[in-house]
Parts: sequence; C-alpha cells; structure tokens
Amino acid sequence: MTDIFSAVDGYIEGLFAKEDEALAAAVADMKAAGMPGISVSPVLGRLLFVLARAVRARRILEIGTLGGYSAIWLGRALPEDGGMITLEVDPRHAAVARKNLVRAGLSEAVEVREGAALDILPRLIDSGEPPFDFIFIDADKEPYLDYFELSLQLSKPGTMIVADNVIRHGAVIDPARAENPAVAGVKRLSDALAAHPAVDATTIQTVGVKSHDGLALAVVREGR
Repeated sequence: MTDIFSAVDGYIEGLFAKEDEALAAAVADMKAAGMPGISVSPVLGRLLFVLARAVRARRILEIGTLGGYSAIWLGRALPEDGGMITLEVDPRHAAVARKNLVRAGLSEAVEVREGAALDILPRLIDSGEPPFDFIFIDADKEPYLDYFELSLQLSKPGTMIVADNVIRHGAVIDPARAENPAVAGVKRLSDALAAHPAVDATTIQTVGVKSHDGLALAVVREGR
C-alpha cells in the first residue's frame, strides 16, 4: 500500500502543494547541511497553511524549526501584519532556517529563537507574550505533553494547537513498543487531550510519502 499512498500524495501535491523555488531550495539546503529528512511533506505543509488560514491566525508559534520548511508554509499563511515565532534547539539548524526564510521573503515575519523549548516557553509566559492563534508542535516527542501544557498558557479561546507524528507508524497501539520514549510521549499527549477540559480535540491518521503517521488537533474552548 505504500506505493499507492505515495502516488496519491503526489497527485494531491500536484493539485495543491507544488513546491516553488524557495521551498525546493530549503529542502536542498537541509540535505546539503546533513540534516535529517524529517520535515513535513508538501501536502502536510499545505494542510498547515490551510488550518492556519481557517483560524485567521495573526500570531503563530512553532515548536521545532529544523530547517524552516514548515515555517515557510506557516509564515505564508500570515496576513501582512502577522508574525510568527519558531523555536529551534540546534544553532546549526537555526542558521539554515534563517537562510531559508530570507530566501522565502519571510525574515521580517518569522523570528527564529534558539534554545530548548522547555526553557523558552516559560520565559514567553512570564514576559506576558500575547496569545497565539495557531501553534504547531513538531519537536522531540518525549516531552510532547509538556509542550502542549505550556502552549495552552500561550493560547486563547479559539487557538488551534496541532501536534505532528502522534501515530508513529501504528506504534501507539503496539504493546511491544509502549516503552519507547517517543511512543510513550505522544501517547501521554493523546491520553491527556482525550480528557482535557480546556480543549476540543481529535487525532487523524495520515498516509503518504512519509508513510503512516498522524496529527493531533486541539481547539481551545471558551471559558476554559
């Protein structure tokens, strides 16, 4: 089935998510820098763009920049007066991301902040950072629930929080892999979202060039 999933992804990409020069160059730069090929696919990038547009996001937060590929998709969803902060722990990755954002014409709209997200997020909260309209979590999986809880403090009613890679090729239902730190991390998040009083949430499976995975989607409730 993997071949048909990839073929259909190509069909969707051809219709809605064709890579332009900036996106293609970002992929090439990441590869040249020896970075892992774990960026979102073009189809998922387009989905993030549409979701951010759907909630009319003026302020976006991304946890996990890598080389800036998803930041380009999300940055393009912003209105002219919008802004985005993306967090990256690895200075080498952050440097590549900044270069890619400059090429895409987004260096003024998208700020790359270096450091561990578990250090930066509390500082944003303590400094009174205004709430974000859209938050994308795509970093190390073990602390996913921590990222979500901190993100919630940087949200407002109607904020959409999206977390990537929460199905792990089906490992989330495989008892033999339950102790894997990444699997355990995304399961903790999913279990919390299913019962969390502050959000309406669900998970969707995704298939395509990235094989079998999924997204958790949560919208912050009124009166939380």
